[in-house]
Amino acid sequence: MKELFKELPVIKGEKVILRPITQDDHDGLKELVTSDEVYKLEPTFLFERKYKDVHEVIDRLYDEALEEGSLILGVFLDGEFCGLAEMYGYKKELHKISIGARFLKKYWGMGIGSDVAKSMVGFLQNETDIEIIAASSLPANKGSAAVMRKAGFELVVQDSDEDWGFDKPLATDKWII
Repeated sequence: MKELFKELPVIKGEKVILRPITQDDHDGLKELVTSDEVYKLEPTFLFERKYKDVHEVIDRLYDEALEEGSLILGVFLDGEFCGLAEMYGYKKELHKISIGARFLKKYWGMGIGSDVAKSMVGFLQNETDIEIIAASSLPANKGSAAVMRKAGFELVVQDSDEDWGFDKPLATDKWII
């Protein structure tokens, strides 16, 4: 079993590849982080929006984010950057982690989210000692709910208040596998 966060994985899905972000991915990442439409249903404290310069985000990503217990990988379809996949909230003693993803709008509705979620779950279950995989989504984000169901997650809590970094807690659905 691989110890999570000790090495940066490359995860192959049916359609996509999840791999570490490099400076060559700058343009795609910049397009993602500047899209308000992509982030309207996302937390405000996302690492890729921590710095104004996307080059600096990439330079710091695999030091700072890993220290904060978060592994962020680029999602690529046919070699093109289409979004980010994240494993976060790592609880080593509980063998638990949460997953999430965000994609450029032009890739919405293509089944990429389901492939990414299934790929991350497969990696975590088969290659690490993770036993509990969680995810959160806002009730208004029906696409995320569909992805969670397709990936085998069960809805365990509905409309629970959670701090997503906005002015006040948001009603959030909790999923587990």
